[in-house]
Amino acid sequence: MTYAGIASDQLRAFVERIERLEEEKKALSDDIKEIYAEAKGNGFDTKVLRQVVRIRKQDQHERAEQEAILDLYMHALGMLPPDADPDPETPARHKAENKGRRKVSRAHGELAAESAASSFYEHMQNMGGGSITAGGRTVEIPARTEG
Repeated sequence: MTYAGIASDQLRAFVERIERLEEEKKALSDDIKEIYAEAKGNGFDTKVLRQVVRIRKQDQHERAEQEAILDLYMHALGMLPPDADPDPETPARHKAENKGRRKVSRAHGELAAESAASSFYEHMQNMGGGSITAGGRTVEIPARTEG
């Protein structure tokens, strides 16, 4: 059946498929919430657990880029002490202390830093690329290619 050039049966089928998937998505979302509640009940920090899940989705290169840019921004804003650069010569205890500081700072500023890092990365691409060194790591940013 058509109405004003629209295939009603086909439209209805699309809508019903979308509705079924939305129901499945809600059921999955509820299951995930239950898992986080269970983890919280067992003493795990759910904010950090969500962060771990998000980080595991990233490939190693993407994660290294974001960490380098985040370290650069945190140093620029004075959020890390000048001696917080991870260095092979630095004692393990000092590295652990700095790592703890980064975790706290990242937990509070993660979204803003991620957005800023993404904007900065895009800006660097538009400007012809370059490299960034922060926290003892150098990240090469390629120039944007038209494609």
